[in-house]
Order: sequence, then structure tokens, then C-alpha cells
Amino acid sequence: MQVPDHLFTPMYRTAGEQERIVRPRQSLWQQAVRSLLRNKLACCGLALIVLLALLAVFGPLLTDQSYSGQNLLSANQPPSGAHWFGTDDLGRDVFARILYGSRISLTVGLAAALIDFFIGIIYGGIAGYFGGRVDNAMMRFVDMLYGIPYLLVVILLMVVMGPGLLTIILALTATGWIGMARIVRGQVLQLKSSEYVLAARTLGAGSWYIIRRHMLPNAVGVIIVQVTFSVPSAIFAEAFLSFLGLGIQPPLASWGTMANDALPTILSGNWWRLFFPAFFISVTMLAFNLLGDGLLNAFNPKQRR
Repeated sequence: MQVPDHLFTPMYRTAGEQERIVRPRQSLWQQAVRSLLRNKLACCGLALIVLLALLAVFGPLLTDQSYSGQNLLSANQPPSGAHWFGTDDLGRDVFARILYGSRISLTVGLAAALIDFFIGIIYGGIAGYFGGRVDNAMMRFVDMLYGIPYLLVVILLMVVMGPGLLTIILALTATGWIGMARIVRGQVLQLKSSEYVLAARTLGAGSWYIIRRHMLPNAVGVIIVQVTFSVPSAIFAEAFLSFLGLGIQPPLASWGTMANDALPTILSGNWWRLFFPAFFISVTMLAFNLLGDGLLNAFNPKQRR
């Protein structure tokens, strides 16, 4: 069957119309934010992180209980209207201590991640850009530090400085920046042979200018993802050290110290003392991992939908 010609309309397009860009141009950040907002799990993780941050800042206003106030007459009471998360063996309100402990845990995680970020990008950027003997010497130093367990570093720092929040942060960052430095070094080694870097070097741009304006901005996606994954690792490390008795000391409270104090009484039926610290540690690590996975998909074009 032959189709009549009057059913078709010829399409005439000028050269300008053929080259016109229909879709608006988007930067890397705009594409990443758009991809991140489409990821429901990543948005849930971000919402949980914001909620935990708000609880850490404004949470103590939600209760009139003190995190350090002791009342032996109210010891080991189960969750109730007076004590939402129950009390511990000294009668202290678990809910108030959870809110106060969130400040300690989030402070340790964010501080360790930021210190790792600055040291890692500077060290890894220098090693990757200059290469050769400089890179070899710097990476051998990294290998030496990588062989030192951070638990030994914590013990040595506690002997010298004494236990405390600053000691934990210094112990976690003493060797924690190694992973960031290696990732930044790998990205710089890959980017320094790019055409735009060679063009900038040909035009007389200096080394620091090329690193600051060309290499680091193009590696920022991988760096942000690594920072996001560093926060839950630091939080878990602080909880682990506090659980071993090497972290925050009384009367200060963190989720790790609360879990350590609750472990001997778990067989007595005081389940709430261990459940709530472990729950908040798990939720915080899950939230940051969901956000980190979403950022990885957003900044990686190969995994972006």
C-alpha cells in the first residue's frame, strides 16, 4: 500500500537551528546535585545526618535531665515517660547522655575527616604532581606510617598527653590521612598528563597554580566521597576506643563509653542501656555510608544514570 505524499511535511532546518543546543548546559556540580537528589537512599542518609546534627546542637533543650546528674534511687529504670530511654546504674538519664554523646561522636568524626582532608590533599597532590624521587620518598614514608597500628599510637599519645578528646582526634589523624593522600596522588598522576594541564604548563603557569586551579578541582568528586566515608570510620574508631576504655573519660559521655558501661549489665535485663548507643552508632554509620554511595554515583559519570 502506497502512503499519500500529503500526509508528510518536509522539515527544513537552517544551519543555526541544527547547531542550537536544546538542553541547557550544566556544570559538574549541577549534574552531581541533580543526580544526588534523584537517589532516594542518599537523600534519606542526608536527612538522617541533618537530624543527628540538629539533635546534637539542640537536643539537650528537649529534656530537663542532666547527662551527669546521679540519682541512685532511679538506677536502671526501663524506658518510661519520665526517662524516655531509661537510666543507667547511677540513675543518669540515658536519653540526655545519648544527646550529649552525639556531640562527642560527631565532633570526633568531622574533625578527623577535615584534618585528613587537608593533610591528604596537600601531601598527595605534591607527591603526584612532582613524581620521580619526590614521589618515591614521600610514598615510602607513607608505607612506614601505614605499618604502625593506630591503637599503638593511641596508647603512646595517652601516655604523653593523657586521655581526652584531643588525644583521640590526634590519634585518629596521625595515620588516618594516608588513605586520602594515596587517592589524591592517584588522581593527580592521572590528571597531570591531560591536555589542559599540558596547555597551562606551555603557557607558563606555575606548579602551584596548576595544582590549585586544574588538578584539585577535577579530583574534588573523589575527594568529597572519601571524606564522606572517613566520617563514619572515625566515629566507629572513637566508639571502639571508648569501648576499650581508651577514649572519653567520665563524666563525659560518648556512645562508645555508654556501650562499654552497659555491657556488664546486659545479662541482668537492662537491654536499653546497650540498645540505644548501639542503635545511634549504627544509624549514623548507615547514614554517612548511604550519602557517600550516593555521592560516588553522582560524581562518577560511568555510574550515573
